[in-house]
Amino acid sequence: MPPKTATLFLGLELATDQLRASIVDENLELVGVEAVDFDSELPEFQTQGGIFTTPGEAYTTPVEMWVKAFDVLMEKLSKSHDLTKIGAIGGAAQQALVWWKTTPISPLQNLDPRLPIHPQVPSQSFSLPNAAIAQDTSAHTHALSLEAALGGPEHMADRVGICAHASLIAAQLLRVREAWPDIWQRTGRVQMASAFLASLVIGGWAITGESEACATGLWTHGGTSGSTASNIQSHWDENILEIVGGNRDEAERMWNWLGDVDTSGGRKKIGNVSRYLVDRYGFDPGTTFLVNADVPRALVRDMYTKSWSAFDRLVAIVPPGGSIGLDDKLFSYWLLQSDSYPVGHVKGIFRFETGVKVNEFRDLRANPRCLIESQVLSFRVRWSRMVASGVLGPNTTRNRTTTATASPISGQAKRPAGAPSPNNMGLPFDPYDYVPLPGRIIATGAATNFPSIANLVGDIFNTPVLVPTTQIDAAQVAPHRNAPATGFPARAALGGAYVARWVWGKEKGTSAGTGRGGFEEEVRRLMSKRWTATGGTPLRTNANAPGVASKVGSATNSGASTPYGHGGRSGLGANVLVEVDEEDIDDIDVRLNATSGFGLGIGGAFNENDLTGNGRLRTFTSSSVASALSGATAVDSPSTAFTTPDVGSSSPGASGIDADIAAAAAAGPSALTPVVALPSTEAETVMGLAKVAEPDVDAFMSYAAIVPEYCRLEGMLVKGLV
Repeated sequence: MPPKTATLFLGLELATDQLRASIVDENLELVGVEAVDFDSELPEFQTQGGIFTTPGEAYTTPVEMWVKAFDVLMEKLSKSHDLTKIGAIGGAAQQALVWWKTTPISPLQNLDPRLPIHPQVPSQSFSLPNAAIAQDTSAHTHALSLEAALGGPEHMADRVGICAHASLIAAQLLRVREAWPDIWQRTGRVQMASAFLASLVIGGWAITGESEACATGLWTHGGTSGSTASNIQSHWDENILEIVGGNRDEAERMWNWLGDVDTSGGRKKIGNVSRYLVDRYGFDPGTTFLVNADVPRALVRDMYTKSWSAFDRLVAIVPPGGSIGLDDKLFSYWLLQSDSYPVGHVKGIFRFETGVKVNEFRDLRANPRCLIESQVLSFRVRWSRMVASGVLGPNTTRNRTTTATASPISGQAKRPAGAPSPNNMGLPFDPYDYVPLPGRIIATGAATNFPSIANLVGDIFNTPVLVPTTQIDAAQVAPHRNAPATGFPARAALGGAYVARWVWGKEKGTSAGTGRGGFEEEVRRLMSKRWTATGGTPLRTNANAPGVASKVGSATNSGASTPYGHGGRSGLGANVLVEVDEEDIDDIDVRLNATSGFGLGIGGAFNENDLTGNGRLRTFTSSSVASALSGATAVDSPSTAFTTPDVGSSSPGASGIDADIAAAAAAGPSALTPVVALPSTEAETVMGLAKVAEPDVDAFMSYAAIVPEYCRLEGMLVKGLV
């Protein structure tokens, strides 16, 4: 390793459950990790997962807790690292709105370095002490009202780039004005959580980044008007502000609340660290700051299984479409929280067998897989619709061949560009055409730790799935957890540190051109430089994790060899980032049963005893049903001989899945075995990524076949026909 450089870069992440920090050096090598867990380290606020849950589907968090967590984090960092070496700080935060009183920012400009920030900026500084977070759905009706006032979802999206959803900032503002006029009148400023975090660092009012302004429903992005180029400058939309505020005077007041917006795309600093941080913690006064700006799975686990391991096994065992030895295709739509267009107004659990709505599947084991399929198919359909509309631009499919040559999928010839589609049941895209789909998927979040889910994502998109090596190694310590294991970096915090390094390089402007390219270009350059200098050593994945050595198991050609891979499609190019997070709320099953009238009362939920042998199962497909499973008994075909939750009653003569269950029934409980790195290319390893799943072409074809029916049933839900 080359000698360590003097300058370090700090990334901060204000997540739902923690305030996290990651530190890297000039070569983007991980140097340090710290975190403050809200529930365990700040118990006086009595949150669960960092959240207050109140009636009316309101999910909030105390802003005062964020301030105190910032104090604790700074103390930890100052004790474990030399903060004089920090050259730049990058930050990111969850979507939330902070409401300041009419004299909002003066406390931050006059902080006494002898004291923590928390006693100097108490809860009385905020007109709304608890901020609504992204999970909050209490403003759903206000969002729909705003959308209707703008002429519907298409007109709203054309105007502000987004349609109504329950956690829309514009809707939350409207709700506060109508429900609590006294709070509205006491307010002098509002800030997105990321800008609030920045304000704590710079000791003054930090402006909002444009990416977050675009997500508020109040911002008109310049340069386009629908599909037509224009010279309109990006700005807060006065007419929407007037709708939300109720009149022109309140619209002007809201404009002042929101303040200026940074339209540089994060390319420049927004300020230097405050004198308070310099004096109290020893930061260099020249340090710059900049801002970047899954509940259903837990419910299904509790309803149908006894562990995440059993959940993973059921997702792996059940064939595409949820049919276990049946010709019928099973579909389920789990719309427990308000989703985006077109199902924003639909809520509940909807199951279909052969196109007919049912209260429950005949085989309960289909539920976990049908849940995951519905979520990933929804993403796949939305992606395909966006590509077909042209909204993603001309380079979306640059990593896929677009020539009219024979397709590797079932030997079909590809249609020339612009040729009319065959009968796709009214869809604007061909579900069998893999070309518009991403060339690879980079997935993060706790759900990605499930081998079955990673495989399913790869199958539905017909593309390899890659995961950051930091997450793969962390998953071996804590297989199912959103928060990184101790000593492992948080994703957004690490990204913030990378951005800090990029902007610092641009500000420095060395003769060698350090940092003068775009962010992705600069990260690739630095990663490649580090790879060469270290003789091909993979990135460090943790910083002094307790009892864990920094692993290199994600290196090129490492990991277990895969018996089901199709190589050759893992190059860097068109790709999509999937963030699959989960908020594990303890009382969700109680609330759901109370609102939907759906109470199973299943006393014999599936356990890993009933489902698991050693190793993990690969998704069954028409071509792989009889193939050998890793560490499990090969089966002849799926069966439905057993269709009740009492797995112990499976008949001795059962075949297929039931035979596998019966054979494993005597095995002891096993923990969830998380994903591991498959053989990965050097280009992927250099960037700190590792492949965890390869697509199965037969499974992709199976999903392509059911996409039209999935869309038809979704359309019926949207129209209220079922």
